[in-house]
Amino acid sequence: MSEWRDAADAAVVVEDEVLGCVVDGLPVALFRVEGEVFALHDLCSHGHARLSEGFVEDGCVECPLHQGLVDIRTGAARTAPISEPVRSIPAREVGGRIEVRI
Repeated sequence: MSEWRDAADAAVVVEDEVLGCVVDGLPVALFRVEGEVFALHDLCSHGHARLSEGFVEDGCVECPLHQGLVDIRTGAARTAPISEPVRSIPAREVGGRIEVRI
């Protein structure tokens, strides 16, 4: 059964940036898009690159190693060489904190 876990201070998760963290041993990339928070597994599905080191623009994060794009809201692959989705993790903002459900 999954539970909500504390991930970060909401103030440090800002538009057009990404914050990498580890929650219960799982690497997580946190994002804010149009005021809403999102979380992805912090590992590109194409290779061993941390999405938290990527560039964020127009609702996507670019893999720093391969330059493929991943949709922040869904984890869907948007451009090659990424063809498999990245795990999307439920996220919410509660009391000034970001929580993820893992």
